[in-house]
Amino acid sequence: MLPNCPKMNLAVSSVLLLIFCLFQNGSFQNITSRPSTVNIGAIFAFNSTIGKAANVAISAAVEDVNSDPNILNGTKLVITPRNSNCSGFLGIIEALKMMEAETVAIVGPQCSSIAHIISYVADELKVPLVSFGATDPTLSPIQFPYFVRTTQSDLYQMAAVAAIVDLYQWKLVTAVYTDDEYGRNGIAALDDKLAERRCKISYQARLPPVPGQEDILDVLAKVTMKESRIIVVHVSSNGLAVFSVAQRLQMMSDGYVWIATDWLMSMLDSRAPLGNDIMDSLQGVIALRQHTPNSSSKRGLVSKWGALNKKYGNGVALNANTYGFYAYDSIWTVARALDRFFKIGGKIAFSNDSTLKDEVGGNLHVEAMRVFDQGKLLLDEIIKINFTGITGQVSFNPDRDLVNSSYDVLNIVGMGWRTIGFWSNSSGLSVVEPEKLYDKPKNFSLEQKLYPVIWPGGRVERPRGWVFPNNGELRVGVPDRVSFQQFVSYDEDTNTFKGFCVDVFLKAVELLPYPVPYRFVPFGDHKKNPNYTDLCNKVGTSFFDAAVGDIVITMNRTKVVDFTQPYIDSGLVVVAPVKRQKSNAWAFLQPFTLEMWCVIGGFFVVVGIVVWILEHRFNEDFRGPPKKQVATICWFSFSTLFFAHRENTVSTLGRGVLIIWLFVVLIIQSSYTASLTSILTVQQLTSPIQGIESLMASNDPIGYQTGSFAENYMVEELHIPRDRLKELTSPELYLQALEQGPGNGGVAAVVDEMSYVELFLATQCRFQVVGSEFTRSGWGFAFPKESPLAVDMSTAILSLAENGELQKIHDKWLKRSAACSSEANTDIEANRLHFDSFKGLFLICGLACIIALVVYLFIMLRQFIRHVPPDDQDPSGQASARSGRSFKSFLSFADERAPKSKSRSIKEKKELTNGIVGVES
Repeated sequence: MLPNCPKMNLAVSSVLLLIFCLFQNGSFQNITSRPSTVNIGAIFAFNSTIGKAANVAISAAVEDVNSDPNILNGTKLVITPRNSNCSGFLGIIEALKMMEAETVAIVGPQCSSIAHIISYVADELKVPLVSFGATDPTLSPIQFPYFVRTTQSDLYQMAAVAAIVDLYQWKLVTAVYTDDEYGRNGIAALDDKLAERRCKISYQARLPPVPGQEDILDVLAKVTMKESRIIVVHVSSNGLAVFSVAQRLQMMSDGYVWIATDWLMSMLDSRAPLGNDIMDSLQGVIALRQHTPNSSSKRGLVSKWGALNKKYGNGVALNANTYGFYAYDSIWTVARALDRFFKIGGKIAFSNDSTLKDEVGGNLHVEAMRVFDQGKLLLDEIIKINFTGITGQVSFNPDRDLVNSSYDVLNIVGMGWRTIGFWSNSSGLSVVEPEKLYDKPKNFSLEQKLYPVIWPGGRVERPRGWVFPNNGELRVGVPDRVSFQQFVSYDEDTNTFKGFCVDVFLKAVELLPYPVPYRFVPFGDHKKNPNYTDLCNKVGTSFFDAAVGDIVITMNRTKVVDFTQPYIDSGLVVVAPVKRQKSNAWAFLQPFTLEMWCVIGGFFVVVGIVVWILEHRFNEDFRGPPKKQVATICWFSFSTLFFAHRENTVSTLGRGVLIIWLFVVLIIQSSYTASLTSILTVQQLTSPIQGIESLMASNDPIGYQTGSFAENYMVEELHIPRDRLKELTSPELYLQALEQGPGNGGVAAVVDEMSYVELFLATQCRFQVVGSEFTRSGWGFAFPKESPLAVDMSTAILSLAENGELQKIHDKWLKRSAACSSEANTDIEANRLHFDSFKGLFLICGLACIIALVVYLFIMLRQFIRHVPPDDQDPSGQASARSGRSFKSFLSFADERAPKSKSRSIKEKKELTNGIVGVES
């Protein structure tokens, strides 16, 4: 202990006195003291289901906060509830009244439409607006910086609805909703989420904000006339009446699917148990409910809810619902934020807004509205809040939505409901509770599943989800063709259709898992082929419900209709007359060009010279007189063509060159043989038109089939002048125009689809396809945009292709005839090898033989005259006898063996001597 010091005691006393004075002056009041009470406002509809639950929950939360010594450190919350009655006008009046009492925060409102209005007041007066019920996703912190949502945004709820629709592979949805901010903006979010999954809202049925029975009846009567049977109900009032009227209209029966947003479960949770008549109208409905974990704090609140309801519920028996839980947590959110606000030196102070003044003589007293000076500081603390409440983790993302958004997916059955799964913003649809997945990374690739559902009407199989418009049969437009009737034909007498396309459609309909009533309607004047683009436009405008025929799938047509999977491939090709190219005497020279022949001949000589150089000093076969060496070079090099060379190579370099050259010769020989075989055996056809490019470059007229898209394609895509195009209505006109040719009023070629061309060429073999297909397309059946039947028919067509039925139908109608059998025999005869193809070779060989014989005869005569002396002179002059003896002598001379040369005899002797020595050794 320090000794007593008078000076120190005096200093301490002075400091204490200064601090006391400062406290008295209020300088440190905002740091060291808190107000005894803080005013908080609450706005909701007292008589609504959500409002009644919120009233109990808010009162209970204020009581719990004020009784908790660990929060606010003695400061008490004073709640001032105001009844908005879900009226925008009353809501803003009550909010202005609340601001006169220096309110630091407002809990509510429950209605999205009122939240839009009050947010302007909150922003102006810098008072945080903490809403437990405004789920409108357009309530953005960018537009309304003082708006904080402590419940879940409908953006996530609509993502859950879209996930359910996609899970069951439905594509079209009908939306029934209240025509206010809550309904319109919620359904707009649903449309966006469905679009992400390639689904859509096909019809929007709007109800007044407070609909009557007649309003609901009129709206649902229109819904029954629509194609979709997937109905999403998103209403804010009188929602149970929607299902009651739907039951009267027999819309709660087999084939319908009803999905209700969380408004329904908030009513059922609060009012359960309900009467049999209400529950009967809800059988099979799928409903969503904001998910709240089953925690001990939640169970504790629920257990005492009855007592709280008696205390604060004004005598109305009402169960707890999720909105009540969020209202309870909203009070705790404000309380915890205020506690942090005071700890960092926040001060409750208000100031006048100079812009708020009454006009002279006015009675509004707007100057009484005061601005919360540190409202921004309190707002920041609310946004930073992070605690575990009744509803789970209370924490906000940058968009000021709760970080964990999840929903229970329920199926109403009997007098209650059962949970069939959950949806969360981290894992999608699952049968696992969301809180068990929060600690894991977000993963939407997990299997999306729900437990089995009992649908309206008591069925357990997945409903198809749509019906035919007006519940009637399909009006199917079928082109009334006058040519190529193997594809589609119409018999006016019997009013029947047949053909390849019709059979494919009938077989595909048989594979659908549901019956399809239909009626074929002819399209065309029975004089010429109809325009297929007009047929597709008829489907797009709902004049026809579908179109069946040889309809090409083009880009422009896909803008107005949906096509099925193509059931046949058919691109555009060019058909032109062709002539057979006859073989000639020099066909054997055609495999190689002149340049190639020269290169081959040159290399034969070069290789011979190279080998001679490499072998000359070592190899006796490459030695001798100059003439002999030149002959050896030529003989050796050219004999390698047939691998018939007899001269041995002894040097390593020579053998290396020879091996490479023999490989080259092998490749040349094989290539020559293959090319010559193709030239002599494959039918060679020629045409002045080589394909679409050469046809475009010319100025000759071009034929096309009436009604075909080929006309527009050539004009718009290939930029061929329309005056060059000639319409042809039948295969007979094809033949006539092609035979006449461009110079006699005909055409140079016909551009048409491959499927038609194959049928035409089956009987007209003087023409052929030149070039290749220059478009790739197919034929399909046309349906209105977004028609589910198009998808199911595509699946059926794929099944036909896989089981071989499609090929059988093709062979039945489009199998080629035997009309070209005589042409085929002619082709076989043309493919046989004739003398004309080889007479050049035989001519060369014959000339070589004749020249060799003449030279040989000349040499023999010369040797005969030189070596055989003339006979003695016959005095009798018998010339004929001498001629006979001379001829015989010449034949005897030619038959004798030529005498060996001296060098050759010496060489043979050496070889003989070497052989004898080898034997003796």
